Amino acid sequence: MKKYYVNNTEQSNKDHEVHTDECQYFKSIVSKKYLGEFSDCKPAIVEAKKTYSKSNGCKTCCNACHTT
Repeated sequence: MKKYYVNNTEQSNKDHEVHTDECQYFKSIVSKKYLGEFSDCKPAIVEAKKTYSKSNGCKTCCNACHTT
């Protein structure tokens, strides 16, 4: 189980990226919302979309949920 967070700051394409707390980019995220502990990124994306409909997985730590 990993801890997942969504970045409250949207990307230039209007997505809000979902990250694990183990991601190399995690510490640089200024404002984030804790989503919970999940066995993979798919339920974390579902949870993130409750707040931000345009949520997307980080290419580095949630590649299975990353879309272009």
